[in-house]
Amino acid sequence: MIESLYSEFEPDITITAKKRKTFDEREINWSEIKKCKGVSSFSKGLEEVVVLRHEKKWVNATLIGVESNFLKSIKIKSHLLAGNELFKEKNGAAYGIIGVDLMQKLNAKKGFQSEHEQILIYAPKRNIKIRFGKTPFYSGQIAIAGVMNYNTEINQEKILWPLENARNLLNYSSELSHIYIDVLPNISNDEMKTKIMGIIGDNFVVKTNYEKNELIFKTSKSERLIVIFIMIFIFILASFNLVASLTMLFVEKKGNIKTLQSMGLTEKNIFKIFFLEGLLISGAGILLGLIVGYTVCLAQQEFGLLQIPGAGMPFPVKLALKDFFLVLISVSTLSVLFSYFPVKFLLKNLQK
Repeated sequence: MIESLYSEFEPDITITAKKRKTFDEREINWSEIKKCKGVSSFSKGLEEVVVLRHEKKWVNATLIGVESNFLKSIKIKSHLLAGNELFKEKNGAAYGIIGVDLMQKLNAKKGFQSEHEQILIYAPKRNIKIRFGKTPFYSGQIAIAGVMNYNTEINQEKILWPLENARNLLNYSSELSHIYIDVLPNISNDEMKTKIMGIIGDNFVVKTNYEKNELIFKTSKSERLIVIFIMIFIFILASFNLVASLTMLFVEKKGNIKTLQSMGLTEKNIFKIFFLEGLLISGAGILLGLIVGYTVCLAQQEFGLLQIPGAGMPFPVKLALKDFFLVLISVSTLSVLFSYFPVKFLLKNLQK
């Protein structure tokens, strides 16, 4: 799920300048990149922070100027909510594709086929002195062809436009900010990254789609371990109820224990009685908890009861046998410990 949310919009490999915002595309040896074994396709990109305006609504956004093959790379058809994925039509008109949340912020309409919604765009001018009466922005209009839905970040910030139109707006000629590369399925991204770095030199940074969202992927990988620690911590807190139950039972039956001891009941037998009582209490809780927990998981798998806000998909659930045994063993171990030591302590005090 994390990969589909955060990797489908990100091509396999992205190239940027190391110390500059943009670079001249003539600095890149395009023929060597084309010859590089494993490259499926590549696209040039230009990115800039802009301001969008629709009627009385003003919103900050990130404009991404790209070539048409970039849309195939990000599987735009499967993420299109309304409209179409065409950047250009036969009459030469250019259109943009906007994130769904960004569209809603602007109070614009979705998915026009014949009459496209017009949005004003303002991009900052570079290397100018701001003077009274002079605008610090380049301005233009974007006709919206489609509305896309990926993840929260993309939906709230991104708008796609043809590269040449973005260059014209920003007053660029051959500048780029990114190069996006798609890798063939049988080639690893890390292997291709090494090859690309050998071609373009040290003035550029090459990142895989995982490296661009490194924090998200690391967090998702450690999430299972975090959940286990939280579960154990919750059980430790809940185990104080078990200790309290055993203590109250012991105090309540203290007179009976004295009577049974006078009849020959040994301390070892008393320990077994209360220890088994603790195991029965916790065992019933473990059994009930596993049944309820797995019922909820199966219901989520089957019916998708809990939805991810803004993503349009249910929270993913996967049932694994090793997780079942991990929960069972860890909770059972804690149950034994929280039954054994309190009973030992109570018997010790009984003798005083």
